[in-house]
Amino acid sequence: MRKIKLIWDFRGPASAKTAEHHEIHLKEYIAIEKLPLNITGFDNINDMHAIAWIVVTDDFMIPVRDALKPHRGELYGE
Repeated sequence: MRKIKLIWDFRGPASAKTAEHHEIHLKEYIAIEKLPLNITGFDNINDMHAIAWIVVTDDFMIPVRDALKPHRGELYGE
């Protein structure tokens, strides 16, 4: 089963803190929805760009995408 990384982009001087905080909400969503994977994270791309992300399987990609409205997605490789 494929794993898909859904990504939210944050830009500006507060992007790192915003992405870090967004990950907290992603973890809460996983617990509430009882998703089978518990893979999340946030990364600082540069001083003005950071991302938060969640990994889901194909079965959950569309419901999670529709509920949380990520900016983009990509295949996830461990």
